[in-house]
Amino acid sequence: MYRERPSVLSGAAVWTKTPGTAPRPVLPDGCTDLIWYDGRLLVAGPDTRAHLPPAPERAPEAPVVGLRFAPGQGPAVLGVPAHELRDLRVPLADLWPADRVRRLTDELATAASGRALEAAAAARLRTGAAPDPARGLIARAAARGTPVRELADAVGVGERQLHRRCLAAFGYGPKTLGRVLRLVRALDLARSGMPYAQVAAVAGYADQAHLAREVRALAGAPLGTVLAPG
Repeated sequence: MYRERPSVLSGAAVWTKTPGTAPRPVLPDGCTDLIWYDGRLLVAGPDTRAHLPPAPERAPEAPVVGLRFAPGQGPAVLGVPAHELRDLRVPLADLWPADRVRRLTDELATAASGRALEAAAAARLRTGAAPDPARGLIARAAARGTPVRELADAVGVGERQLHRRCLAAFGYGPKTLGRVLRLVRALDLARSGMPYAQVAAVAGYADQAHLAREVRALAGAPLGTVLAPG
């Protein structure tokens, strides 16, 4: 079973997955995750396509616990630009000092808790580089389909600098970021019970066929399959 709650970190979420849950594809959402899985701390970078977690060799005894950062928030915690983690899963020890990872590992081994992940991330946010101050504006505008030139003007930079900032904060250029965030919005609308044709119109697709193509391209399956329970 999968559960999720809002994090004390603005825009982030803590999630848990109980042992024995069948793996499901992780869809692109513009986010990075810090994950406690089977005694290991892992980082999941921003995806450009659906990612199916590998089946474990044995069922983990404890729940999987994750902290999903808001789009653009992860690099300030993890200490690397988002594009360096794109479509990757890497050990946290590759990014953080060994002693810090060891302390967090010991704490989670005693009591696996999202609060431990939140506390570690909050400490990094207090002492590390601040997230891009325009990340919220960029994410909202990209999700609405704002043209790149207009978005660059809104941020007050040129298109090339906007592209670099998007890569560093989100792992994608602004056009791909817009596609990913529009997909997230469309799936949320569809899960609410809205008819697919209306979802396409509200989320900014040309028509329902355009929505269907984008879902297949980014999620790797038809919309009905993506939304199926399980």
